Amino acid sequence: MTPFELAEPKTLKEAVALLDADDPTIRPIAGGTALMLMMKAGVFRPSKLVSLSAIKDMSSIETVNGELKVGATTPLAVLERSDVVRKHAGVIIKTLRTLSNIRVRNVATVGGALAHADPHMDLPPVLIALGARVVVQGKSGERAIPVADLFAGYFETVLVKDELISSLIVPAQNGRRAAYLKCTTRAVHDWPALGVAVSVAADGNAIKDASIVVSAATEKPGRLVGAEKAAQGTVDDAGWRRAGEAAAEEAELITDGQGSAAYKKELVRVYVARALRAALGAQ
Repeated sequence: MTPFELAEPKTLKEAVALLDADDPTIRPIAGGTALMLMMKAGVFRPSKLVSLSAIKDMSSIETVNGELKVGATTPLAVLERSDVVRKHAGVIIKTLRTLSNIRVRNVATVGGALAHADPHMDLPPVLIALGARVVVQGKSGERAIPVADLFAGYFETVLVKDELISSLIVPAQNGRRAAYLKCTTRAVHDWPALGVAVSVAADGNAIKDASIVVSAATEKPGRLVGAEKAAQGTVDDAGWRRAGEAAAEEAELITDGQGSAAYKKELVRVYVARALRAALGAQ
C-alpha cells in the first residue's frame, strides 16, 4: 500500500470537516473490511483516511418514538446480538447470521456496509423491504435518504464525497412479517447469486400489501412493484407462484460470476414465491 495520512476526529462534525467533495483520495473509514482489501489490491490509493472509530455517539442502538435507531459505526455483530433489534425487526437478526463470517461481522459496520454499495450484500434488500432510511450528515447539513434511494448503481451511492451516514432508522413494522432468502454456494467467496427480501401485511395468509426486493442478481437492490401488485390478495402456493412469475419478468438481471441472467431469472421465479411463503410462516 502507498503511504497515507490517518485522521482520527472525535466528533461527527470534525469528521465531515475533514472530507473534501472535490478530492476522491480522502475517504472515511469505519470497519475497513472492504476498503482495506481495495487498498491492498491497489484499487484505491488514498491520500488521507478519516477514521470514525473515535466518535462515540455513532455506535448506539435504541428506539426513538417507536422507530429503531442504529448508529452508523455499530458493528454488525453487535446488531446481530441486540435484543432491541430482535424485538423490532427479527428478520435483521436472521439475515446477519449468514452474512459473511463472524470475523467480518465483528469489524464491519452498519454505515460502512451501506456506503460500500456492494449489490451482493444482504442487509440493503432487507432494509429496503422494511422501509428503512439513513440519516446523512454533510457540510451542507443533514438529510434523510430512504435506503431504497441510496444506491445509484454498481458500487455507487447518491452520497456526496463530503457526506457521512450517521445513523440508520427502521420504522415500526406494525405487525408486518418479513423474510430474507438468498441463493449461494456457501463457498469461500460466499457471494450470493440472488437475494430476495419481502415484507408483507397480511390477514392470515391473505396478503394485503407486499414489499418485494431483489439484490445480487441486479446492479443494485431494488423493489419489484409489479410483483408486489401481483402478490396482493394471494393466499396459497398458486398465488405465490404468480408473484414469482411476475418478479421474474420484471427484474433487470445481470450475468456475472455467480451465473447468467437466464439462470437468475429462474432463481427469482422460485425464490420470490419461497420468500413470501416464509414471511407468512407457511410450511
